[in-house]
Amino acid sequence: MPPRKRGGGSGGGGGRSGFSAIFCCFNNRDHPEITYKLRDDFALQSMEPSLPMPGNDELDSMFAELVDELDLTEKHREAMFALPAEKKWQIYCSKKKEQEENKSATSWPEYYIDQLNSMAARKTLLALEKEDEEERNKTIENLKTALRTQPMRFVTRFIDLDGLTCILNFLKSMDYDTTESQIHTSLIGCIKALMNNSQGRAHVLAHSESINIIAQSLATENIKTKVAVLEIMGAVCLVPGGHKKILESMLHYQRFACERTRFQTLVNDLDRSTGRYRDEVSLKTAIMSFINAVLSQGAGETSLEFRIHLRYEFLMLGIQPVIDKLRSHENATLDRHLDYFEMLRNDDELAVSKRFESVHVDTKSATQVFDLIRKKMSHTDAYPHFMSVLHHCLLMPHKRSGNTVQYWLLLDRIVQQMVLQNDKGHDPDVTPLENFNVKNVVRMLVNENEVKQWKEQAEKMRKEHHELQQKFEKKERECDAKTQEKEDMMQTLNKMKEKLEKESNEHKNVKQQVAELTARLHELSTNKLEGTVWMEVDDAKVFKVLDLDDIERTFSAYQRQQKEAEDDTLGSKKVKELSVIDGRRAQNCNILLSRLKLSNDEIKRAILTMDEQEDLPKDMLEQLLKFVPEKSDVDLLEEHKHELDRMAKPDRFLYEMSRINHYQQRLQSLYFKKKFAERIAEIKPKVEALGKASKEVLNSRNLKQLLEVVLAFGNYMNKGQRGNAYGFKVSSLNKIADTKSSIDKNITLLHYLITILEKKYPKVLKFQEDLQSISEAAKVNMTELEKDIGNLRSGLKSVESELEYQKKGPQEPGDKFVSVVSQFITVASFSFTDVEDSLIEAKELFLRAVKHFGEDASKMQPDEFFGIFDQFLQSFTEAQQENENIRKRKEEEERRAKVEAQLREQREKERKARKAKANGEEDGGEFDDLVSALRSGEVFDKDLSKMKRNRKRINNQNTDSGRERPVTKLNF
Repeated sequence: MPPRKRGGGSGGGGGRSGFSAIFCCFNNRDHPEITYKLRDDFALQSMEPSLPMPGNDELDSMFAELVDELDLTEKHREAMFALPAEKKWQIYCSKKKEQEENKSATSWPEYYIDQLNSMAARKTLLALEKEDEEERNKTIENLKTALRTQPMRFVTRFIDLDGLTCILNFLKSMDYDTTESQIHTSLIGCIKALMNNSQGRAHVLAHSESINIIAQSLATENIKTKVAVLEIMGAVCLVPGGHKKILESMLHYQRFACERTRFQTLVNDLDRSTGRYRDEVSLKTAIMSFINAVLSQGAGETSLEFRIHLRYEFLMLGIQPVIDKLRSHENATLDRHLDYFEMLRNDDELAVSKRFESVHVDTKSATQVFDLIRKKMSHTDAYPHFMSVLHHCLLMPHKRSGNTVQYWLLLDRIVQQMVLQNDKGHDPDVTPLENFNVKNVVRMLVNENEVKQWKEQAEKMRKEHHELQQKFEKKERECDAKTQEKEDMMQTLNKMKEKLEKESNEHKNVKQQVAELTARLHELSTNKLEGTVWMEVDDAKVFKVLDLDDIERTFSAYQRQQKEAEDDTLGSKKVKELSVIDGRRAQNCNILLSRLKLSNDEIKRAILTMDEQEDLPKDMLEQLLKFVPEKSDVDLLEEHKHELDRMAKPDRFLYEMSRINHYQQRLQSLYFKKKFAERIAEIKPKVEALGKASKEVLNSRNLKQLLEVVLAFGNYMNKGQRGNAYGFKVSSLNKIADTKSSIDKNITLLHYLITILEKKYPKVLKFQEDLQSISEAAKVNMTELEKDIGNLRSGLKSVESELEYQKKGPQEPGDKFVSVVSQFITVASFSFTDVEDSLIEAKELFLRAVKHFGEDASKMQPDEFFGIFDQFLQSFTEAQQENENIRKRKEEEERRAKVEAQLREQREKERKARKAKANGEEDGGEFDDLVSALRSGEVFDKDLSKMKRNRKRINNQNTDSGRERPVTKLNF
């Protein structure tokens, strides 16, 4: 393969430009390929090294370090070391000079990773100018070049910083415009460049999602991107363990692209015409090379059943007519792949024919296939079961409508599973039954009529739910409207009340003034009439005789207006309500009653019976306690009790509640009764946690041994092995995590302690299991706990006092306070005594625990004491996890090295297995070599030549083989 001239690199690609012509040539437009020989016309740049050349041994050592950074194959390493010493020194000086000149930020992986994350965050290209898009693409192209040409430490650093995940996240988050842009192609190129490095390839293959995400890029319409993806996936098939990953990725793509079956997109693209000959041939060549790799590699190398199974998927998708059409392109590379597909199929079918001692099996003829199976099964123990299968197949549904095809699909998948599964129960393909849609199975097992009934029922329930939702929303709106209306009425009534009070005051003032004027007039009149007849006249006597009402009706000048006023007064009396309590309080009380949705009688009955029917929730009882009638309210309401019908709802409620004997005490007792169990449930776990935690720290042998190790650490670090400390404050435990290593600041004394415990004292690590209650005990505040106990004690005493009072007084009909509360007091007193005794015991245990660790019991509280242990436990767990992460990273590095070693071993085997070519080239095992060989079809040369020889021999033996497809279709 002649080397191609490399175009000028840019950005981060200058690290290895001095060696590109020796062993690796690139082209900006074409996919890079590694060559296998030195160019005859190659000449190093003429330059004078600025430093004197060292001795041969020192030069070889320096040059070896340089070559190691380039991650070359053994053949290329030998070619480099075969150069004369002067040229080695020139190359070394040139490389070091380039490294010195290229120390900008763009030569480090961190720069590219930051750029990738920034681009991924800005997902859309719509807001970008053309220059911005070109700049983004240029950055990714520079990364691709850097991954190919920079020293090995660049790739290693890029992997350690999780650069692959950044690329994959970018691929997952792209919008449509980015997917169809050159940026997408460049990102795939970056992955390809990373895989061209042995360490990078191992990292990509070890990543759990990398191949699946690469496969998702097949959804693009960009031809170059599709070709790059197919070349990567085809080459992965040639790598050990890669074939199954590719099959899994195609299943993933089937779900991602909502395909009816896997490989559907590939066959569609194979049959589609783009109108551009070069792109079309390039894409179809890539597809056929991928299909051939999938069929012939992995399990396909040895398993005839697997090849037939997988090929049948392509045939069911109609690939054969498409292949016949592709012959018209008259492209040698494409025809080479088509020949291999045809030849491999012919050989497989010939192998199947030999199993049945037949010249040819016409797989399109159901009759011939059945006759062959029947002939094979006859006179065997399996024949009755074969007939049973056929009989039951006759009874299976066969209608075109409905879901009957799913029955046959399930049967097909079961048979596939049986054929592919090997003796160990392993399946070389992703298990067909795993890929089967469970929903379809469920749908098959359910009668269609039942499904229809379920659908109708579900629709009916959905409608009913919708109607109920509408009614609920309507009622809610009505309630809101009523509440607003009531608030408006209350505001109006309050204003009217203020106005009436003002008018009443004015009326009193006027009345007083009139009285004063009348008295003065009387005095004046008396003085004026003195000595006249009017002093002897008394008209009051006449009033007793006259019918004053009749006079008023007959001669009133304002009769009509008074009548109208009377009517108005009567009308106002009809709507006017009497409210004597504070307006704001009445409003809040009204809101409470509307939420309760109970009448006054129902509330009264609930209070008298101690809420046997659970009509009063705890939160409502708490609100009712805020509206207990005060003495002033009761006095005012008593004054207007004759106007009970006119009273507003809040006033009437307060009046009726005030008629209950000891209403407030009853309400408080009821509230305490309802809250008692809840309060006990809150206190009891705290008391239990305090007691358990105290026992745990007292009895834990593992904790004791841990403290022993920590004490030894502290004594040695302070004064050597003979430190004079006999103990330490428990608070010092949390200082261990703050003591950092002088070698690695990320490692603390706690990390080191855990490592020592794992090696020397593995049982001590179980001390966390001994201290299960520490976290709960660390939340216990003794002051608050004792306050809660005191509140319960005083509450019980209050209820007992009210019970004694109610026992002495007369009881109303339906009053169950005495019976209910007596029973409650009996149970509650027992529960409270139990908790109180537990608290006393827990406090004693806590004091013992504090003294046990040498702390001051009078100053140390549970939350402080156990908080120290809780914090230490958390730090210990975090440090354990960090140690585990460090261990996993080391194992991952070892695993990568192992995979890399396996890949090298596989390449070595392939190198030895293949014959040397005429020009002495050997397969170097690089990823680009695999891609190039796959693209050109060279990877199938050996098999193709063998099949051609076999075909020629068979044709000589039997000139008329009756094949379905004549062999003349193959372009030999």
